[in-house]
Amino acid sequence: MSQRYWIAVVSKDHLARGVKGGFMQANHGKEALLKKLKPGDWVIFYSPKQTYGGKEPLQAFTAIGQVEGDEIYQHKMSDDFVPYRRNVNFYKCTETPIEPLIPNLHFIENKKAWGFKFRFGFFEIHEHDFKLIKSTMINGEPIITKHI
Repeated sequence: MSQRYWIAVVSKDHLARGVKGGFMQANHGKEALLKKLKPGDWVIFYSPKQTYGGKEPLQAFTAIGQVEGDEIYQHKMSDDFVPYRRNVNFYKCTETPIEPLIPNLHFIENKKAWGFKFRFGFFEIHEHDFKLIKSTMINGEPIITKHI
């Protein structure tokens, strides 16, 4: 099967933990969406806000990575929250505002109500849109960030 391209919606502060740890979570830690991913698939992370539950808007693509391996695993964050995760190789990139890209993104059908699509939280995009976003985020050869 060929590579697929995805967008995951997550606040920038929550995303920072994933980038630092080399993993992703989706849909509040549920397993189902992570099962759709295959090794080598690309995921672009869109952050509507700076912080989860906060009011400060960001509306930018904030990270990009490729799924590493087949493993889906759980990680205990608290006694009542044990989310599912998937390992991702994140690449050094430039945070990219979405607004200038909207006219050329095919997955945004209604350009006036462009935010609607992101309410799904996780969705697949076509290669055209992936290449457009990636070209604004990564200049030259992708360089993997090192996990701490």
